[in-house]
Amino acid sequence: MRTINKLAQGALAATLGLAFSISALAADITGAGATFPYAVYTKWAEAYQQTTGNKVNYQGIGSSGGVKQIKAKTVDFGGTDAPVSEADLSAAGLVQVPTVMGAVTIVYNLPGFKSGDIKLDGLTAANIFSGKITKWNDPAIARLNPGKSLPGTAITISHRSDGSGTTYAFTNYLAKQSMPFKSDVGAGNNVNWPVNAVGGKGNPGVAANVMKIAGSIGYVDIADAMKNNMSFVALKNKAGNYIVPNQQAVADAASGANFKVKGMAPDLLDQVHKNAWPITTATYILAYEKGGDASRQKGVVDFFTWSLNNGQKMSEELGFVPLPPNVVKMVEAEMKNIK
Repeated sequence: MRTINKLAQGALAATLGLAFSISALAADITGAGATFPYAVYTKWAEAYQQTTGNKVNYQGIGSSGGVKQIKAKTVDFGGTDAPVSEADLSAAGLVQVPTVMGAVTIVYNLPGFKSGDIKLDGLTAANIFSGKITKWNDPAIARLNPGKSLPGTAITISHRSDGSGTTYAFTNYLAKQSMPFKSDVGAGNNVNWPVNAVGGKGNPGVAANVMKIAGSIGYVDIADAMKNNMSFVALKNKAGNYIVPNQQAVADAASGANFKVKGMAPDLLDQVHKNAWPITTATYILAYEKGGDASRQKGVVDFFTWSLNNGQKMSEELGFVPLPPNVVKMVEAEMKNIK
């Protein structure tokens, strides 16, 4: 009888041990949302799977889609470049943390002109993207580019056709430069672009349109612009300097930012540093404070904790800028609320 009891106890212990080991493992997880960080999230996911064996599937469907899907509980985390407000986070029971920083760039396709050849200030850019300036040799552009023989080529605006955090950051920057832009076009994930503008799905769609249409201008994240070897506009920053987007300019723009606000989403646009890139943004993930599946919640925390500590070089190689070390610590502390 004692032998049977010992066998039973051993079997029970083995079963409990197996259950414990399984519960300790993070589950495979899914996410969807912003296309801005798609390249870095997929790169992180590949390295994470090789290291841990756990899979992360992320779909770039746009920031609006990411917020909708996490609220509908169809994904384990949502991705958004347009931060969710403190009130909405509290109402939905969501945790929001930044993961990486980058630049929204203005790119163009004008034969004979390479990256940095065309200079724009914020007001002129706003007038181009609102449809008020329609030719490349417009006097407003010519004044900023003395000595250059600008063609009379028609300007074609390329913009996002889906709800987009990239659009949110870009249009909020232009709205800071021009009240008419804010009233006529708007500032947000979806805005009222001029009727002759061309829409593209995701950052890749906008990049594709700019590359194939001579005379076009658009806005894309720095990763897509670099990947496609696109030409950047040199943009005048708040300090009065013309800047071509680069990682140091993004880091300089974020150098004085306060990430301690709820939702960890400070305004990084149009910062005063002499080298700041004017359209700097962070990208964010959203997850539930109390999710229905503990292993999947753990999976979200484990993946982003691993990525923030082991994926910095990968993000830099793609043109992104890692969060400062003190902000990483703040993110790790905030993610403890994901349970």
